[in-house]
Parts: sequence; structure tokens; C-alpha cells
Amino acid sequence: MTGWTERIAKSLAVLLALYEVLQVSGVFSRLQLFIPTPIHLSISLLVVLLLVYLRSGRVGWWRWALRLVLMFCGLCGAGFILFDYQKVLDYGSLGYVDTLGEVMAILLSLSILEATRRVLGVVLPVIILLILLLTYFQNYLPGALHGQGNPLDAIAYDVYVGTSGIFGVPFETTVDVLLAFLLFGALYQASGAAKWFMDLANALTGWSVGGPAKACVVASALMGTITGSVGGNAATVGNFTIPLMKKIGYSPAFAGGVEATSSTGGAILPPVMGAVAFVMAQMLGKPYMEIAKAAAIPAVLYYLTTLSSVHFRAKKLGLRALDPAERLPLGPTLRQGWYHLVPVLALLYFLFIQQVDAQIAALYSIPFIIGCSFLNKDRRQWLTLRPILQGVYEGVKNWLSIAVITSAVGILVGALVLSGMGNAFANFIVKLGGGNLLWTLVLVGVASLILGMGLDAVPAYLTLVILTGPALVHLGISQMQAHLFIMYWGLSSFLTPPVCIAVYVTCAISGSRMWETAWEALRIGISVFLVPFAFVYEPGLLGQGGVWSILSTAVTALCGVVVLSAGLQGYFIYHVNVVQRVVLIAAALLFIAPQVSLAGVAIVLVGVVALWQWRTRKVAADNSVARAV
Repeated sequence: MTGWTERIAKSLAVLLALYEVLQVSGVFSRLQLFIPTPIHLSISLLVVLLLVYLRSGRVGWWRWALRLVLMFCGLCGAGFILFDYQKVLDYGSLGYVDTLGEVMAILLSLSILEATRRVLGVVLPVIILLILLLTYFQNYLPGALHGQGNPLDAIAYDVYVGTSGIFGVPFETTVDVLLAFLLFGALYQASGAAKWFMDLANALTGWSVGGPAKACVVASALMGTITGSVGGNAATVGNFTIPLMKKIGYSPAFAGGVEATSSTGGAILPPVMGAVAFVMAQMLGKPYMEIAKAAAIPAVLYYLTTLSSVHFRAKKLGLRALDPAERLPLGPTLRQGWYHLVPVLALLYFLFIQQVDAQIAALYSIPFIIGCSFLNKDRRQWLTLRPILQGVYEGVKNWLSIAVITSAVGILVGALVLSGMGNAFANFIVKLGGGNLLWTLVLVGVASLILGMGLDAVPAYLTLVILTGPALVHLGISQMQAHLFIMYWGLSSFLTPPVCIAVYVTCAISGSRMWETAWEALRIGISVFLVPFAFVYEPGLLGQGGVWSILSTAVTALCGVVVLSAGLQGYFIYHVNVVQRVVLIAAALLFIAPQVSLAGVAIVLVGVVALWQWRTRKVAADNSVARAV
């Protein structure tokens, strides 16, 4: 951006954040300034499009002209709702739009799709355009996709002013809920919390074998659950952790894989999680707290798999712990930055004790961040007016791409709902799976993985929920299980080549090649594929059922992911051979399997391998002593 455009963008971002905070917190309504939801969302989208086009880099005059035209299209489309709201109400009562409405819908859609291309790439806009064409020409399509076809005015109505269109649940959730959490996260980082979390992770794990890698997992989990940003978390924490991991002997590929896996998990770790969780709460019509509770045990399983992989790899390589001079003592570290925990505790209190709305909990917690920053001995971390404004700008900047993407997803959702292709695809999946739940889960997982490549987590989740969610619910699992299953498999695309965003970020820091780093990330994060199957067959992993059911399934699954990590990394009590590795992986799958009775067989198998390993290790030690003598 040039100087003047940057100043305009920063001013608009701060004003937008102020407006959203006043609207969400109910200040306007208390002042008798009632703003209807469509007008509120159109104001937000109008400023979002302005900011996206202003933030583009230096270009030639003709590109500037094209940018201005597309920006003007967006302003016309969003501004029409703002300045002629009565006309929009008339459209709602009629169920279709007139020629003017069609033009406004086309102008706004074009502006949104181009803005999406600028922040995400061409994949999502191409998919949306394809679905729009299929919706219009549906009467020419063969088989399950065949339909009556939809005229332009019907498509424009659903996309523009319909309940599932541009201003539907995804965008509304992004505006009213997610921005508050991104402001919380940006100000939290500005207060110096990221550095203290790294120090705390070092103090907690530095004494153990492979400590820096474990510190990476802990720090990424702590920061990821606050920010919910996979790429941002990988870049922020990775700059600290990846050089440390390489320093003590981990390969660059493994170091990059650990950070990529750890950062991806932040999007599924309560209390904050990522944008998908907030959208899911709105889609299911459930409080966010229920989503967080259901996601807790699976998230623990995910991170335990990562920690176990790090530990077994360190033992296999014979790595050491950090030198005493490099370790940070836990007590002084806690005393130095204990106040960074206060905003998180406040957030948890408002979310789970007071049970206020998620966005209100985030807004209530922000003053704790500002107040606690003045306890920092480093005055550069004090959140005075200038750092607050900069933090607000960073939060809005991180939010812009999500806002644009969710508005674009609204176009996709509106077209899919109007055409009925979602139900048709779901029926196709059920038939292809032969009514078998396992095969249907595999098909849905593969579809989620493929669609997630090149897409952000939110559009991938929403598209798959519409296309495949009904198929899973039809086979008897709950909506919560179906949505979380899709969310996990959609997130797996962050680690799976060829489009693996988290891996690309960490490769840039570690200097490793993409394919070898992605392979390490997949081995470390294997639970992102297996845990969803486990909680579909065992609802106890989602906190559903009696205490015994929840406890037994959680314990057996925990044993399973630890044993699985040992098998995949090639080390248990001692280096494992091929046969032992196969037995450990088989035992892990039996632990994770739905029948608790199979855990007994798994325990026997693990016991056999443990005894075998103990004898092998003893023989090796005796031979070493004999050679020394």
C-alpha cells in the first residue's frame, strides 16, 4: 500500500472495529439506535470490501482502474441494501427480485469473488462460479444432478437477500462473533503473551528428552487456542521453536512437521478454537460452550499424539534435554509473567461460568489484557493508546480474509440450497457407501480432504456440511458427530500435500523440502484422521453418555494414540523392528476401536512387545558390557 492508502485503511479498520464492538455489545440499542441485521451486515461488508481493495499492492494504472471498478461494484451492491432497505423488504415478501435486484446481486457477487481471489486464490471463486452455472443449467444435467433449472431472478434472490446467501449464517457469525476473538488475540499478542508462552513451555519441558520440540507443541497449543489461526501460529511460534529443534538434533523436516501439526491443532483446541467452531455453533443452533466441551477430549488426543511422537523420535535419535544453562526455571518464569494468564482465566469465567455469548465474553476479557499489560516490566509491551490502535488494526487485518471468504461461501450455500444439489450429493454418498456407516465415513473423509485442498477451513467445512452432512445424519449419527468429523477431515488439508498451508509456512522457516516435511507432519498428526472415526463410534469421546462410558473410552483412546505414535516413530522401550511395529500399530487400532473389550487384546499385544523389547535391550546392554571388558 502507498502511504495515503495505508493511513485510510488503518482509519477505516479502527472505525469498523469500534462500530462492531458498539453494535455487538448492544450500545446502539440502548441509545435507541436500532440497526436492522441486513443493514448492519451490509455496512460491515461494504467496509470489508473497501479495505481488501485498498490493501492490494502497487499496480499499474489500468489495474488500479479495474480495482476501482470492482470496488465500486461492491459498494453499489452492499450500499443498495443500506440506502434502500424498504426495497429489500419488498423482495423478501415477494420471494424474488426485479431487474434492479438482479443487477445489484451480480455487481456485489463479482466484487466479492474478486476480493476472495485476492485473499485466497482462484480455487474457491472457480468452485462458486461452477456451482452457479450448474444451478442455472440444472435442467441439462444428467443423473442425480438433474433438476428443473433456476432462472436468474431466483438465483439472485437466494444469493443476495435470501437467508442462506451472502448475508447468511457464515458472514453474520464472522461479523458478530469472530471479530471480537481476533481483537482479543491480536491485543493479547501485542501485550507480549506469545514470548511468555514460549518461555513457559521451555520451563515446562526443557528438562525432558527432546524438550524444544515438546515446548513447540505446548506453546503452539497455548497460542493456537487463543488465536485460532493456523498459518499465523506456525509463523509466530515457529520462528522460536524450529531453530531450537534443529539445534538439538532434529532434522529440518521433522522440526517443520512438528510445528505444522502443533499449529493446526490450535483450531480444534478449546476454549477459543478457530473460526469453524463459531460457524458450527450457529449452524447447529447450539451454544458455543457445547461445541467447546465436545471438542475437548479429541483435542487432547490430538496433542498427546504429537507429544508422544516427539518423545519417541527423540529417544530413537538419542537426543538430550536442554543444557541446564539453556533451561528456564519454572517458578521465576511463572512469577515473571503470571498476569498473562489473567485474561485467559477471565475469558473462561465469562464463557463457562457466566455463560454469556461468546463474543461478549471476548469483549469483556479485553480490558483484562490492557490492564495486565501494565504489570509487564518491559514498557514496550504496555498497551497504551498507540499499541491498542495498532493491535486493533492487526486484528481487523487478520479478520478481513475470513469475512470476505464467508461472504463468498454465502453465494455457494445459496446456490446449493436453491438447486437441491446438496441433498442429491448426500443421497449419492449414501448409495455409494451401500448404507454402511464405515464406508460412508471413509467417502466423506476423502471428499473433505480433497475439497479442503486449496480452501480455507471455513469454506471447506460449510461446503462439506451441506454436501455430505445429511448423508452421515441419515445413517444415524448425531449432527454434532457429523459436523466435528467433517471439521477434522477438512483441517487435515493443512498438513496434506500438495496444498498444505501449515507445512509451507514451516518449510520457509526450517529450510526443508515440502514433501518430506508433509510426510513427517502426517505421521505426527495421524490422529487428525483416526480420532474422528473414534468419536463417531464412541460418543463418550465427545463427552456424551455416562461417566463410565466417557472415562473408559477416553482412557483406551489415550493408550491407543500413545502406542500408535510408538509404532509410527519406530521406538517404544527400545528400537522396534518391523514385526514389533506392525504389532504396536495393530494394538493401537484395537485400543481406538469402539468395543472396550478389544482393549484387553491390545494390552496383551503391547505387553508382548514390551517384554520382547526389554529382553532385546538387556541383551544389547550385556553385549556392550562384554565388549567393554
